[in-house]
Amino acid sequence: MTATDYSPTHPATSRFIDLRGLRHHLLVWGDLAKATPEAPLLVLVHGWMDVGASFQFAVDALRAQAGFAERPIVAIDWRGFGLSDASGADSYWFADYLADLDFLIDALSPTQPIDLLGHSMGGNVVMLYAGLRPQRIRRLINVEGFGMPAMAPEEAPERYEKWLTELKEPARLKAYPSLPAVADRLQKNNPRLRSEHALWLARHWAREVGGQWHINADPGHKRTQPLLYRLPEVLEFFRRITAPVLFVEGDQTLYFLFFNGRYSRDEFIERAREVPDFTLETVQDAGHMLHHDQPEALAALVAAFLQAA
Repeated sequence: MTATDYSPTHPATSRFIDLRGLRHHLLVWGDLAKATPEAPLLVLVHGWMDVGASFQFAVDALRAQAGFAERPIVAIDWRGFGLSDASGADSYWFADYLADLDFLIDALSPTQPIDLLGHSMGGNVVMLYAGLRPQRIRRLINVEGFGMPAMAPEEAPERYEKWLTELKEPARLKAYPSLPAVADRLQKNNPRLRSEHALWLARHWAREVGGQWHINADPGHKRTQPLLYRLPEVLEFFRRITAPVLFVEGDQTLYFLFFNGRYSRDEFIERAREVPDFTLETVQDAGHMLHHDQPEALAALVAAFLQAA
């Protein structure tokens, strides 16, 4: 391995599965038939503008943990991301992620509860899903899925108006002249991302078409979601969660800065108190993409949590 080339120690197998009329891409580590009630399937779901391959570094680190050498693990590309089909619509709806996940679990583990991990947007999805289908989840891990600022009803007209306006403009994503340029973009987004990881991830985050590298994402994901983030509803999901929940944050996360004072970590902690069994862990020298920044530290926390008595 050179300074510009990452070689996974545990490469994934690429698979496709039809979910709700769309072809979804999966990365599979291990033999799904080896899942047991004590060591069930672990499903990983990525965040907004990311791909399932984003978890490769953490999976490599997790495989080195005792008891995880052969644990079956699956990561999905959400609809319209990575190698999964785009929805065909001009907007994406959060509820579709819940339904896609439900159908995925039906297909991969129809009778046995799973362990579930989500990052960022994926972390928000798994929290709602665990409250919606508590019997399907044995243990839950939320990595930096802090949620959104609470929205008031009076914000709805302006938000819908913005959505309608955006629908009339073509949605576009920037193209890049080379694979190293994509890797540079990834490192600008996250300066902690190791160079060899950035170049490897760039091959999964983008594809070459006509001499340009295009992000593997439907530009429609950039459009505003018109529906409000209704905190009272979200908390009702939280209260229904029966699985133990591990929340992992980076000590250098910049997540809350994006909201200009409208949402704080203290508010998140207050919301988390509604989850019946909630544990918070902080990873040092890590930002929002902590599974890239400190995959070994994340793997150690995940292994300890999933194997706890």
